[in-house]
Amino acid sequence: MNKYIYHLLIAVIFILIGWFANTAYSLFSDSTDSTSRVELFSRSKQLAKYTIENLSKAEIKPVEIQIGKILKENPKFTSYQFSMTFSPDFSQNLKTTSGLINIPKGNGKFPIIVMFRGYVDPKEYFIGNGTIHAAEYFASNGFITIAPDFLGYGESDKEADDIFESRFQTYATAITLLKSLDHSTIQPFNYSSVFIWGHSNGGQIALTALEATGLDYPTVLWAPVTKPFPYSILYYTDDAEDGGKFLRKKLSEFEKDYDTDLFSLTKYLANIKAPIQLNQGTADTAVPAIWSNQFAKDLTELKADLKYIKYPGSDHNMSPTWNQAISNALDFYKKHIE
Repeated sequence: MNKYIYHLLIAVIFILIGWFANTAYSLFSDSTDSTSRVELFSRSKQLAKYTIENLSKAEIKPVEIQIGKILKENPKFTSYQFSMTFSPDFSQNLKTTSGLINIPKGNGKFPIIVMFRGYVDPKEYFIGNGTIHAAEYFASNGFITIAPDFLGYGESDKEADDIFESRFQTYATAITLLKSLDHSTIQPFNYSSVFIWGHSNGGQIALTALEATGLDYPTVLWAPVTKPFPYSILYYTDDAEDGGKFLRKKLSEFEKDYDTDLFSLTKYLANIKAPIQLNQGTADTAVPAIWSNQFAKDLTELKADLKYIKYPGSDHNMSPTWNQAISNALDFYKKHIE
């Protein structure tokens, strides 16, 4: 080989090596835009399916809601256990969640309220815990109420091993239930009068479901968690036995692969089409009133259909004004019955 050609080939090789190195650095360097990095990673990352945008595109099929044993008889309604077998990760992997459904006695097509609870210690949990008192009030006033336990609670199957996937699968559970109301053995109900109720973290689940689906079901929120993810969970780490060390470690790993904004309901408020009644106690220490104040401000700027009610001196469970709060919720639902 001519020595000039040889040197030319060596030079070309070094140029190519430099080009590949520069390209790789621009793709994966920490100095790059985090969103573009996440978009690159998310094509192969399993939790990307749970971003709010991807939830909106997911093919979540309706499933059968099966009514089970009677749990309680009341002069005005009957409480049943129900179950729903579905795919929480949109695959062939099927799991079952249990839950509580109250059906008023009498004939007719009753309106229905889908209810999502806040956090309850798994050791203390029983079917329907977190929604039962409000549910019985609504059922006594002629509404079917249905509340899932979520995976890992009640008689449901085990939740996902990954701490974040477990959280995100509550959205899949909520959306599946909302889409499955007409695929059930529930006696005929008023299909044009479907409502949502959410308390605390259940409010966060309800809002995420509304953003992902675009459903316009009138919704009552009691002290909803409305801060951006992951601050919405980091805020509560002081209550953990380890002071939140495990969660922060997992979050650090999560943020290497994902943009947390893509999982945060605060980034998709414009997707909310449902009328909202927002209720907040001013003495709430679990969900500070300032959170709901900001949330109400943000929705108002977006010209959302919002009614914000504050309860001076009331705590996270609306005590001592629970009767007033539940009455306001009932009036809101009655106003929207079609």
